[in-house]
Amino acid sequence: MAQASAAAARPTPVSRYLRCAGRELHYTEWGPADAPPIVMWHGLARTGRDFDELAQALAGDYRILCPDAIGRGLSQWSPDPVAEYRLDFYATLARAFLDGLALQRVRWVGTSMGGATGMHAAATTLRDRISHLVVNDIGPELPQPAIERILAYAGNPPAFDTVTELETWLRAAYEPYGWQSDEQWRRMAETSVRRLPDGQVTTHYDPAIVGQFSHHPRDYDRWAGYDSLRMPVLLLRGADSDLLLPEVADAMTRRGPRAQRIDFPDCGHAPALNVPAQIDAIRQFLATPDDTAARAH
Repeated sequence: MAQASAAAARPTPVSRYLRCAGRELHYTEWGPADAPPIVMWHGLARTGRDFDELAQALAGDYRILCPDAIGRGLSQWSPDPVAEYRLDFYATLARAFLDGLALQRVRWVGTSMGGATGMHAAATTLRDRISHLVVNDIGPELPQPAIERILAYAGNPPAFDTVTELETWLRAAYEPYGWQSDEQWRRMAETSVRRLPDGQVTTHYDPAIVGQFSHHPRDYDRWAGYDSLRMPVLLLRGADSDLLLPEVADAMTRRGPRAQRIDFPDCGHAPALNVPAQIDAIRQFLATPDDTAARAH
């Protein structure tokens, strides 16, 4: 009975849709509507549901908004993938998302592509509108071998007869996440699946999203933007990450906003932000006073 009561008391998300820059974005919302807002933006081939554990843990103190980026999850696929599957358009969507919800200032948590989107938006479309920036396992430059690894699994998603087979594939593709329970792997599969016309199942994203790397090969070269940031930055890194190299992470602590850095052991790209050590680090950082205005002067 006590376990049932505890489960019933857990925060749960509300599913919503919003028109942003002419495209429909799906997002889940957690926490009180009048609480300080946090935007959580996911990685390249993922969805906003990756943040369920983190959002649930923080929902008592914040209003948490977890969009599916265009071309992912339940959001619209782009009719112009070459122009829109890139950081410039993601930053445009981010501004439209905040404007559509009448949010002037937010905290931002971004994993991989979501971290790059946060850094780019903070330097451009959302200048002075992000008070705290959490960047999860990505930097202003990317190593080519890691890009090729990502393209290998994301560029040509396989199809399966069953969701169980898809889950097995996801476990292998995202094994570097670390610290995933059976329940979490199952939820990842169930929130990452779409049915094909022939009845098979595959991942819930537009395969054209990987065209970002061929059509815009320097899209993730963003040191100038990073160096211009003024807000506090928390840089999270999987100790075994092949996407955020140690020397790039070191430079991020010395340049621009001089990020605070935490490396998590036994984890690659990218920390799943679903265990106490990772959640507590984010909670503590986000609770620091908003001193962006003071730092700007």
